[in-house]
Order: sequence, then C-alpha cells, then structure tokens
Amino acid sequence: MSSTFADGWQLGPYTLPNRLVLAPMAGISDRPFRQLCRQFGAGLAVSEMISANALLWGSDKTRRRIDHQGEETPCAVQIAGASPLQMATAARYNRDQGAHIIDINMGCPAKKVCQVMAGSALLRDEALVGRILDAVVKAVELPVTLKIRTGWSPDQRNALRIARIAEAAGIQALTIHGRTRACAFGGEAEYDTIAAVKAEIRIPVIANGDINNPEKARQVLAHTGADAVMIGRAAQGRPWIFREIAHYLDTGTRLAPPSIAEIRAILLAHLDSLYAFYGEHTGLRMARKHLAWYSKHQPDGAVFRAAVNRVESSAEQYRLTEAFFDQWA
Repeated sequence: MSSTFADGWQLGPYTLPNRLVLAPMAGISDRPFRQLCRQFGAGLAVSEMISANALLWGSDKTRRRIDHQGEETPCAVQIAGASPLQMATAARYNRDQGAHIIDINMGCPAKKVCQVMAGSALLRDEALVGRILDAVVKAVELPVTLKIRTGWSPDQRNALRIARIAEAAGIQALTIHGRTRACAFGGEAEYDTIAAVKAEIRIPVIANGDINNPEKARQVLAHTGADAVMIGRAAQGRPWIFREIAHYLDTGTRLAPPSIAEIRAILLAHLDSLYAFYGEHTGLRMARKHLAWYSKHQPDGAVFRAAVNRVESSAEQYRLTEAFFDQWA
C-alpha cells in the first residue's frame, strides 16, 4: 500500500496513478463519461455492468458497453450473473473485446438484478460466491476484482467472510460499498466495516459510498486504511470532482471551482461525444440526464430543463445549452 494519500497504487500488473476510481453505473458510466472522468483525473474507470447472459451480447446496448475505442489502459469491465460457467464465459468474452481488468458485480441492489440472484443477492450464498470467483479467476489471465456491499442487511453483514473467500480465490482488489443490500442508497454509508475488512486481508481495498467532496475522500481513506476510493453519484454532472480530490489529497488545499465558462465548455464537449457515440436518437435522450445534473445548481436551471427536455433534435438541444450557459458566462 502507498505511504501517502497522493501516491498511486498497484492493481495486478498495472500501476494506477492515483487512488480515485469511477464507479460502474448503468446508463451513466458509458465510454464518453469514462473518458471524460479519466481526463479529469480518475485513475481507473469501470464500465457499465455487462450481463453474463450471452443471449444479450448481440444487442446494441451491449455492443456499446464493450466499445473501448480510444480509452486509456487499463480498461476495467464489470460483469454480472449468478452462474459460474456463464460468468467465466463472460470474462473470456470481454477479455477478447479488449478488457484488461474483469470486475465482478456482487454489489448492485437493483431489484431486477437481485431477482435473478445476481448482484448483491449473491451475498446470501457464500458457497456460490466462492464458485463464481474461482471460475472467473481461472478463466482469464487478467486481474479479476470484486465489488460488494457490507452484507445483505444491517443484521447480516458478512463482508469480512466474503473478503476472505475473495482473497483465497485470487481476487486482486475488493471494492466495498458502505451499505447493505437492504439499505439500497438510503441513509448514510458506514465505513467501520470497510476498515475491519482492510485490517484482515492483504489485497487492495477500495472504499465506496457517499464520497462526494475532497475532505470526505481524505477522511474515508484515513478511517478505513483503504487503498483507493470509488466515486459514483458525486461525479454526475461534476466530472471535475476527480481533479478536485486529487489536488486536495496532494496539497491539502482546495481547488477553486470551475467557472461557468469552463462548465459550459465541458458540457458542450460531452454532448458532442454523446451524439457521436450513440447517434442522433439515442444520443439526444442520453444527454438529458447529464444536462439535468450539470444545470442542477445553476440559476434558472429548472426553467432550462423544462425547455431542453422537450426538444427532439440534437442541434436544438445543443443550441439551447449554449444559450443557457452563455447568459451566465
């Protein structure tokens, strides 16, 4: 483990430049967003979850999720499923599509994932967890990582047992979200469980949950002893958070927030990348959520969102965005 907050850390054969990781978020952590967050200082960016069900691999959605053209090395791809054989096959498939790191999803609390006994539902079956991890690690020569929650419910926290299973299977890093499956995203994340796990295992640990500013990142790293922190919702509409945290960990001082002019430039470039990646129809719709996040704290943001969400062409969406930010720049 690195000796200071500002240092990088080792994941398999890869030396990551810092302790900041972009979380895998379905419908959000697409290639344009991953590239943007890497530009602003994320040391690693994990892809959206890809199903282990091979019947879905021919869909447009999956084809986009396995598109890593132009991404920095290493590319980390998250897979989800409940069958050891399917998960091993999915790991090999994504390796062949250009993945450098395979991440296993055992942390997603979404009902549609848990209903098929994937994601965080797997935490209730520790024997199956072991079989899946063994199968995936043996299937590929790449580093395999794992993302979990602290347990199924507050009275069923088994993160430490899962961590020991993961370490024995050859998992090379473990991300822990500081909530249980039952908590979903409610309440506040707790970090004592993450600290307890870090104290007992030798593999790198990544702390996740409610890390939304530089001070919180430093606090969580200090409290847990984790090797890195994972940022999810706090990066939505704010990809520069990685730059802010990296600067704070390095210097102990806060960077000035980006100007309206810089936010405008970042957002317009993001729109261009979304349109190029998804095409007119889907790009327009994918952009709406990002426009909502970027404009959330701007004056008259609600009026802007009401207008921009009604347009049906990317050119008009782009024009309205330019005009909105020009009035404040």
